Order: sequence, then structure tokens, then C-alpha cells
Amino acid sequence: MCAEYATFGLAPAMRAGGVLTDGGYQVHRDFVDFIVDGRPLLFRLSDLDAVSPLASDVPPAIFTAQVRSLLLESAAPLPGGRYVVYGCPECEDLACGAVTAVIRRDGEDFIWRDFAWQTDEHADLDLNGYHGIGPFRFRGAEYRAALSALLDGSAPDTRRRVLLIGARVAVLAKLAAALRTIGVGADIAHDTDAVPADELRGYDAVVFGRGVGERERAAVRDAFERARVPVAFVDGLAPIVPLLVAQIEHALDRGPVERRRLTGLAARGGTADVDVSSACRVTLTAYRLDRFGRLHTHELFDQVLEPGRHRIALDGKAVRGQSFLVARTSGSVLVTAVTH
Repeated sequence: MCAEYATFGLAPAMRAGGVLTDGGYQVHRDFVDFIVDGRPLLFRLSDLDAVSPLASDVPPAIFTAQVRSLLLESAAPLPGGRYVVYGCPECEDLACGAVTAVIRRDGEDFIWRDFAWQTDEHADLDLNGYHGIGPFRFRGAEYRAALSALLDGSAPDTRRRVLLIGARVAVLAKLAAALRTIGVGADIAHDTDAVPADELRGYDAVVFGRGVGERERAAVRDAFERARVPVAFVDGLAPIVPLLVAQIEHALDRGPVERRRLTGLAARGGTADVDVSSACRVTLTAYRLDRFGRLHTHELFDQVLEPGRHRIALDGKAVRGQSFLVARTSGSVLVTAVTH
């Protein structure tokens, strides 16, 4: 036996999208992650911005083919019996780099071994191998049951759609466009009066603009409660599109805290406390509205942090007055108002 048994499971995950300070966009990707011994396999790969091949936005036929490939019902796509485990979230091109592994059967068991970073058809284990990861031996029944659930429809649907409610139509239109650009569906409405329950079930989150009164908010919440739709409700902090996108991305992350890399954020005055569960790159961006309502954006921090809590000094000029802080990793995003 080449390895002790490890547990195998699957769980919904996401690569958080966002509006970048240079005007570009980072695409939102929902996918199914591999859970090995109760922990996302992706977290063992340090600061890697990648998604598994089991993404919700690929055509059904391709998704099914990926699942059957991992079940070894078809030939390996790469030489040496290698399979893509994680790939580029933007284009999924092998040339951008991918984590691959040899997957093979040993009796009833499935074994994943020889993990490597690969940019062409052949992997160089000496140069690009992940020598501290694996091999993993999975019990066949557990492995097949988890993957087969994706084929029989019992796995959760990870596609996302958001309902935007507010008075500032111009801001909502820009927000909807930004969300659609990163791959999140968005609709705009004044309220949910007379909306059939079947339509409400198509949403995962509801975003309230600051101009929506408490009575109107309560009516919307009641409508979703009557329809028995467990949506996340987001109270927009400010009419700042990148900030609202970050709030929505956080609301769409339904995974348990222990399966997130970014687990805590607080900001007061000139410092921020950031909690991470595994080594990852963290960026901090401040958004500030001056007394004339003009937006000021500042990139404050961009480093790889080790697991634990980190106190980070902030530029006092960037977070004075009405300001907000967004912390982001490849798979998580948190937002907080800066207190003084």
C-alpha cells in the first residue's frame, strides 16, 4: 500500500470575482472543490488562484465528461496518466499553468499521486513537483459515491443570481453590469410586490440600496420568507460599485468558515486585523468618499500571509472620514467600514 487512506469528498466553492482598481474585472467562478481529510485540497497549494475542472459554468456535456474522467471511465487527457486537478480560472488553458496529478486504480481504491505544476503536455516532477502533497489513497466506494452524485443531480447547483433593489437606478445599472461582467446574474427591481414565488427562487442574494426604507426592506424579506427561499440579504454600505461587488461576493460564499482562507477582518483608525486559515496572498483596498461625495481608491497592502491573525498598519490619509476596507484572496472577500 503506497499511502494510508484519506477521506474524499466534494463541496461547493468559489473563486471570488471583483472590480479591479485598474478598471479590469476578475471573473466569478463557482466550482466543486475536492475535500481531502476534511480540508479543501486547494488550500494545500499555498497561494494558488485556480478552480477545479468541475465548474458550474461549463456546458453539461463537458462537466459530465470531466466527472467520468476522474472516475477513470475515459483515457487520461495528458501523457503519463495525468489529469488536471486545478486550472486557470480565467481561460482554463494549460499554457497558463495547471496542477495535475496521476490518478489510477489499485484494486477498488483510487490513488492520486505525483502532483505537479504543468504548462505543457509533459510534467517535470523534479522541477515543478509538489513533493509535500500526496499520495492520497481513497476508498473506492466513497470516491465513486461523491463523484457519481454530480451525475445524478443530487449535488447542489452553484450558479448565482442577485436581485438589486434601490432608488438610485444609475448606480444599480452600473452594479448590474459589473456583476454580469464577472459572471454573476443580476436583475433590478423597485420591490417584490406580485412577483411569483417561482421567480424569487431564482435568486441567491438580495441587495438593498441605502435609499430603501425599513418598511420596504421588511416587505421584501417577507416575500422571500413566504416563498421559502433562503437568500442572503445585503445592506449596501455606500454607492461604490467595487465595494458593493465585494459585499455581494461575500454574501454568495455559503461555505463554512473553516473552508475559507479569509476568515476575519476589522479596521479601526490606522490598523486592520486580518485572519487567514492557510497561507495565501491578501490584498487590502480602501474606498473613501470625501465630503463632496467623490470616490478615492487606495491599494494599501498586497502580501502572502501565513495562517493566523495579522495586524496591518494602514495609511491614515486613505482611511480618514467615511471609508471602507476590502480584503481579498483568490477565493474569499471580506468588507468592513473603518471605525475611528
